Amino acid sequence: MKITGVELRRIAMPLVAPFRTSFGTETARDVLLVRVVSDDAEGWGECVAMTAPLYSSEYVDAAADVLRRYLVPRLVADGPCSAPDVAQRLAPVKGHRMAKAALETAVLDAELRGEGRSFGRELGAVRERVPCGVSVGIMDSVPALLDAVDGYLAEGYVRIKLKIEPGWDVEPVRAVRERFGDEVLLQVDANTAYTLADAPHLARLDAFDLLLIEQPLEEEDVLGHADLARRITTPVCLDESITSARDAAAAIRLGACSIVNVKPGRVGGYLEARRIHDVCVAAGVPVWCGGMLETGLGRAANVALAALPGFTLPGDTSGSGRYYAQDITEPFVLDDGHLTVPTGAGLGVAPLPDRLEEVTTATEWLAV
Repeated sequence: MKITGVELRRIAMPLVAPFRTSFGTETARDVLLVRVVSDDAEGWGECVAMTAPLYSSEYVDAAADVLRRYLVPRLVADGPCSAPDVAQRLAPVKGHRMAKAALETAVLDAELRGEGRSFGRELGAVRERVPCGVSVGIMDSVPALLDAVDGYLAEGYVRIKLKIEPGWDVEPVRAVRERFGDEVLLQVDANTAYTLADAPHLARLDAFDLLLIEQPLEEEDVLGHADLARRITTPVCLDESITSARDAAAAIRLGACSIVNVKPGRVGGYLEARRIHDVCVAAGVPVWCGGMLETGLGRAANVALAALPGFTLPGDTSGSGRYYAQDITEPFVLDDGHLTVPTGAGLGVAPLPDRLEEVTTATEWLAV
């Protein structure tokens, strides 16, 4: 596929409510979109980097800079390319997986649109729709949390994930279990907020029959997670620690996790995400698809990924309305706790022109 140009577009997306985690509170998303134009079609990719380097070392301004100065020039320097070529061409640039993922997704979307093939079919999806969970941020009070969870269960979400941090963990989990019962699929996400010294405290969560505890320790502390996994009965799931299929294989071998959260942006793209899926399936380790508050573009790709056979746990593939009053694509709407996998060419969705212009804050055309 011959690429004729790349557009970087910044959009501002206010959230329907503040979303608080152990690393900060978000009220809006500053999103970088990548549009790749070829002779035959155009494709879109969404960069999931946040405004500040708090969740990871990547952030939006840096992603735009590395795309402009290094990634796009390297991608086009050797002439036409297909999606499997992208990672190899960008490999000399260290890190910047979220920026690389956005560019690879845009190339893959353009390629598939030109050939009339869907994202799900390309990745190997086996389901027409996927079960959806919802991520519930840290609240100001337990009653507020219970009200929020009650609302999400009423909407039909089949799994609840509670964000936790020191001082907001055992009591909120106990309150949710007591209010909604053991039949609710419940898990927690610490976003690296604890240390191994907290193991006795985290073991108190074992009483609540959780699906998993996600990334309790620092992302580099894989051995610490292996030690923690031996001290608690709640299954340990790794998120930030897994940035490649190699990482996943090593963590599983060390006993650092028994479940893996796959976030395509964090691992460099959907093709690497599929490789992680394959490693986990071979090891008998369940995977699920995490979320980064994506717009409809990223959500479409995540739903397609979550339809692969190894994704046996509900992911964070929530409906558009969980985060945005108005999406930039036709909204994803929950139906009996599920979202339908798009079947159109490429991602199967495209930005609504008027809505896209309404939220755009800057555009930059990179001629190639």
